Amino acid sequence: MVALRISALILLAGVGPLLAPLTGAQAQSQAAKPILITGSSTVYPFSKAAIANFKQGRAGSITAEATGTSAGMKQFCAGKTSLAAASRPISGKELKACSEKGVAFLELPLGFDAITVVVNSANTFAQQISTEQLRLLWSSEAQGKVTRWRQVNPSWPDQAIKLCGPGKDSGTYDTFNKAINGSEGNSRQDYTSSEDDTVLVRCVASNPGALGYFGFDYYQANRSQLKALAVQGPRGPVVPSLKSVQSSQYQPLSRPVFYYVNAAELKSNPLLRTFINHTIERGRRIASQAGLIPLQDSTYRLVSSKVYRNVQGTAFGGTLPIGLSVGQVLERSFDAQKLPQFR
Repeated sequence: MVALRISALILLAGVGPLLAPLTGAQAQSQAAKPILITGSSTVYPFSKAAIANFKQGRAGSITAEATGTSAGMKQFCAGKTSLAAASRPISGKELKACSEKGVAFLELPLGFDAITVVVNSANTFAQQISTEQLRLLWSSEAQGKVTRWRQVNPSWPDQAIKLCGPGKDSGTYDTFNKAINGSEGNSRQDYTSSEDDTVLVRCVASNPGALGYFGFDYYQANRSQLKALAVQGPRGPVVPSLKSVQSSQYQPLSRPVFYYVNAAELKSNPLLRTFINHTIERGRRIASQAGLIPLQDSTYRLVSSKVYRNVQGTAFGGTLPIGLSVGQVLERSFDAQKLPQFR
């Protein structure tokens, strides 16, 4: 119902100049600058799958790097890249940086992710963990103090706990700490950190006493070495899954992921334009291949409409929403396409 209602409102929006999609032949017949996708390591598998899907029979250079959301957005807002992958909405600081450089952009939802709390597959005692226990373990106050499993749960063994998590340039770091510790910057620092999620997978998989958190897609790809813990949140203990995220049961650690596209480059670079149209049209398939939780087909059609109608800016106003349902996120994401009387 959300998708159908938004679809009707889009027809009434009357926003911006329409940008018709280019065909593959048109894109190849025009000069196009190479495309580098920088940013989120969580979205990196999606980008790799999108590039592989797109390159079949097409000319043009498209590559991706997992630098972390904050690092990717810094390059994007400086005008150094035309496409950034983000595992959180653009921040207020980044909005200001983009504005100062005259970088107008489109915000395109790609799917949903579930930040997954994992332990080593050999761990037999931990099955679930509460948001309060996660706060006890990961807040800045825990640094150098909470170092053993029993300190988190008295029924767990008196053994050292090895922590593995994203670094400060990661959108996963920001979202986890806002959801669990109340602030993006409230985190202990005495743990193995990296913006590369494969490093975090190895950190947990190689240490029987480890606990870490990262994107659902990396857990999915390494299920034989890892065990996901159910998170006790406002809906009770829930294991991350496609069903629990789409039904808004996995709270507060589910979040939307995005592409941010330079509006001027989207208009002038036929390779970028064709890649974005191709990727959004096949968004559900690509998200599933990459281990992300896909949007509905009807919603990807709305994202395509957002590109076609050149709807610029963010629906999140530089804030990091926590605990929104799938429907609420989508409503906010497409709010800019509604006429004032329908907002």
